[in-house]
Amino acid sequence: MTQDFIGKVAMITGAASGLGRATALLFAERGAKVVVSDVTIEGGYETVKMIQDKGGEATFVECDVTNESSVNNLISKTIEVYGRLDCGINNAGIGGIWTSTNNYPTNNFEKVMAVNTTGVFMCMRAELNVMLQQGSGAIVNVASIAGLSGFPKNIAYAASKHAVVGMTKSAGLEYAKKGIRVNAACPVFTITPLVTDMFDVIGDDMKDKLEASIPMKRFGQPQEIAEAIVWLCSDAASFITGHALPIDGGMMAG
Repeated sequence: MTQDFIGKVAMITGAASGLGRATALLFAERGAKVVVSDVTIEGGYETVKMIQDKGGEATFVECDVTNESSVNNLISKTIEVYGRLDCGINNAGIGGIWTSTNNYPTNNFEKVMAVNTTGVFMCMRAELNVMLQQGSGAIVNVASIAGLSGFPKNIAYAASKHAVVGMTKSAGLEYAKKGIRVNAACPVFTITPLVTDMFDVIGDDMKDKLEASIPMKRFGQPQEIAEAIVWLCSDAASFITGHALPIDGGMMAG
């Protein structure tokens, strides 16, 4: 594996497990110094240890992405420890509840939007301020295919991820001339704790129907999504910005 991120710093939110952890590990394998962030402290330190055990360099910073001061502290700590920020991966997110729109509770809708939308906005804003000073950087906001199409029985999740795609496109256009690229990763159902928790709620029949709806007839794996995220931050994707990339086994092609 090439180590094309040597000398670069990557920060990943929601990196205590699942997709965020896979992305943190891959950045480290590719030579980056990694800032692991999450509200889950134990899992965050576990990710750091996994990186260090393989000879990589990483540090953990606790962050609640719904709290502005916590987000600003995350970015400040990143600069304090490593002196720069080259790649910002805004991955922290929650799934919301599975229910019909006419029954969807306001408090849950607001919670999902706070984490998945406002959290991404505040992280991206703080990252951009650092990258503008550097004159370079790459941001990947983790959205979903639910940000590209409808998602029945989870209005909050679909709304939040559509907003992430919209913010990504807007920022991609705004900073295209400033050496900063902003893209979104839009995975299909991937085997992470968030998705497996959803499977527990919806049951095996619905799970099987969801799997059958994917042209490749299987769910995604965290490593597969991580590969795309890291690629979007690499020089190999130097002419890509404002793009929402489906990583979906062909689902959005239909």
